[in-house]
Amino acid sequence: MKKWYDEEYEWEIEVTGFLRGDRTERYCRNGEEIGDKYTCTYGCPVNKDGQGICSKVMMMMFPIMEAVRSGGDLENIGGDSRYSKEIVCPDGCVMFRMTAKKLGNENFFKGNFAN
Repeated sequence: MKKWYDEEYEWEIEVTGFLRGDRTERYCRNGEEIGDKYTCTYGCPVNKDGQGICSKVMMMMFPIMEAVRSGGDLENIGGDSRYSKEIVCPDGCVMFRMTAKKLGNENFFKGNFAN
């Protein structure tokens, strides 16, 4: 892989809680724990150990990430702020907080990188 574009946003995804009890054994195949953090720019989020986030929750996060990348405000879809939103995994087990940080780089499409 040869990343050639400096992304406009960086994401932090943190595990904030569980909907069923105080642990994820027998519920979450990824083994999430409260306080676990994942980061990414455009690729899929990974934690400090290089382990990837659950593919099911990534399907939910990607449209939210694209909304921010296109200038959207997450408060318009129930977010805590313009760049932060709580979500629950599709299995109804793990709660996550997604937070974007604007890096100051040009937008991919407006910067004519795609041409």
